[in-house]
Amino acid sequence: MSVHKFNLFADYHQFYLQDEKSDSSLEDSWTQEATDRLLAVAPGVIGVGTVRNMTVPVSVEVRDTEPDQPVLCDHEVECSVELPSGKLVVAGCTDYFPDAARITVKPGTYRARVYYSNLDSLSEDGLDGEDTYSVVLWPGTRTDVNVRKQRNA
Repeated sequence: MSVHKFNLFADYHQFYLQDEKSDSSLEDSWTQEATDRLLAVAPGVIGVGTVRNMTVPVSVEVRDTEPDQPVLCDHEVECSVELPSGKLVVAGCTDYFPDAARITVKPGTYRARVYYSNLDSLSEDGLDGEDTYSVVLWPGTRTDVNVRKQRNA
């Protein structure tokens, strides 16, 4: 198991987790449904929606097995992502891709569970908050997006 912590600029209220070799775009993936669930997917890429358009704390945990402990959070979504290159790029959507952080993983298909916490902690102007975003990845089979816990909006 490895845990990686980042502070990412969530420009346009999102950040990405994607295979280093993926050339997919999320341009058409941010439908109303994806916006409501705070998650968009395309081949080799996951777009995580955020409640702030600012720098946000993000943790990425890579595990060998599915997490078995419930996590207290406001919102929880699960999906899958193909990582054939073995390099997971973690970046804000306007970050310079060659300089973005990379996490080495075993090439293959991964399940991803995204936990969104403290979403209601934003300041009145929406610039400050205690919101956090945690992503847990483990080897698994391909799956559709599943909202495991819906945020109370």
